[in-house]
This record gives sequence, structure tokens and C-alpha cells, in this order.
Amino acid sequence: MDLHQLYVFTKVVEHKSFSKAAEDVYLSQSTVSSHIHALEKMLDVKLFDRVGRETIVTPYGERLYQWALKLLLIKDQALLDLKQGMNDFRGNIHLAASSVPGQFLLPKMVKKFRDEYPNAIFHIDQSSSKNAVERILNGTADIGIVGNQYESDKLQYIPLLKEKLVLITSNQMELEGPVNIHQMAQYPFIMRNSDSGTNAMIERLLRESNMTKDELNIIAYTDSGQSLMQFVMQDIGIAIHSEIAAKEYAQNQLLKMHHIDGFNDERYFYLVYNINKTQSILSKLFIEKAAAFI
Repeated sequence: MDLHQLYVFTKVVEHKSFSKAAEDVYLSQSTVSSHIHALEKMLDVKLFDRVGRETIVTPYGERLYQWALKLLLIKDQALLDLKQGMNDFRGNIHLAASSVPGQFLLPKMVKKFRDEYPNAIFHIDQSSSKNAVERILNGTADIGIVGNQYESDKLQYIPLLKEKLVLITSNQMELEGPVNIHQMAQYPFIMRNSDSGTNAMIERLLRESNMTKDELNIIAYTDSGQSLMQFVMQDIGIAIHSEIAAKEYAQNQLLKMHHIDGFNDERYFYLVYNINKTQSILSKLFIEKAAAFI
């Protein structure tokens, strides 16, 4: 049984697509198909069903996937053991991150990791916390860095950094002292979309203040924390945002940052991974060292 064929097979399972797997492993789609057909012929079982445009793994394919992950891990461990220096170890880490940690934590973490393992290659998908966790659950990402927890017995969370939310306004706006949520309702408000960790905390603040989202003067929703700050800097509206994300902008006098009166809740940014997914050696090393890289 060819280990490279098994590696290609795992990518088809994880992406649920021959074309996406081909892009991931830098092969043509026809080559990927040839590898899968060779495996099916050798094992005399069908590994995938083609239903319309969907590629669905069969029960035989699901069983082979678990064995393939174990065999590929053993191969990585053997290579690592034979290397004189771990810095020579090569591999890919597929990482899903929500917007704030993806922009303000992850670059530093990647740099420090690659200082030790310079041949590590990162494939990073940045979206919402919810989408990042979904990618961990479906196996298309190895590790996630998120700002909110979504409960599942398949997920393991490791706290990385604690922070709080702050109110951000343009330099043109004059607000004195800590501002409460009732005062904020007087101004145009920029809101993060519902899948973000920031939005979950804002909704908790509203509940604690006996308010609903409809009582805010929301003029725009955005997936991007960067866009949110641009809206604020252009004096289009105010927003509640991550202190980590806003601090550098406030220090450079690009916007103003205010404490939110009566809201002292803090949140963690977490590393999350699927305990049922067999991790590569590099992914395991990143998980073990991540907290030290903050």
C-alpha cells in the first residue's frame, strides 16, 4: 500500500472533493483520481460514492481513513526520529482563525514557531469563530484560534490569552469617562456579525442591561474587524471591539478607546482542536507550544 496514495486519499475525505484535494496537494485532479482508483482496485472496495457533485465517503472509506491517519503519523514519527535535528522536519499545518486572533495573535505565533521549525508551512483560513470551529469538526483544519467556545465532546480548548471588550469611537467624537450601553444607543452603531465571539459578548452585555439588539441604532454589520475599525475612524458610527485589536490604533491616535461602564466581563482566546483527529507531528508541536508563543 503506497503511503502517498493514502495521504492523497485522506485529503479527498477531508475536503469532500477531488478538485479541492488536488489543489491542497499540488496535483492534477486526474492524478488524484488515479490514486483513489488504484487504492480501490487494490483493496477491492469502493471508497467514495459520487452523488451529483458531491463526493461521499463510503463506510469502507471511513474505516480506511482512520487507519491511513495512523499509518501517516507513524511515517512522520519515523522521519522525525531519523532526523538529526528537528528543525529539518517538514510539513503543513492547516489553521482556522477568527478575525481578532488571526490578525493580532497568529502572526507572532507563526513567527516564533517557524524560528524553531523553519520548514513548517501554514495554510490559514480566517473567518468567524463559529466557522473556524466547524472546520475543526469536519477535519478541513487541524487547529483553530478562536474567541468563543462552542460545546462539543469532540473539541479540546486551551486558553491562550485573556482580554476584554472596549468601546471605540472616532477622534471627532467627544465622550467623557466610561460609557454605558444605554448611552451607546444614542449613536449609530457598527455591529459584528452573529458568528463572531465579539457579537456573543455584546449580546450578553445587552441581556445583563435588560436591552435588546433592536434598541441599538445599528447601521451596519460586518464580518471583518478591520472594516469595523475603518467605519469608526471615518466617523460613520461607534462600535464595541476587542481591546487587543483597538489598543494599537488608539496609541497611534487613529481612534479613541473607552471603558464600558458596568461591563467587566473578560474572555479568552483559545486554541481548539478535534480530539478524534490524528494530528501530524508538527501540529502536535504547535498545540503543545502555542501558549508560550503569546
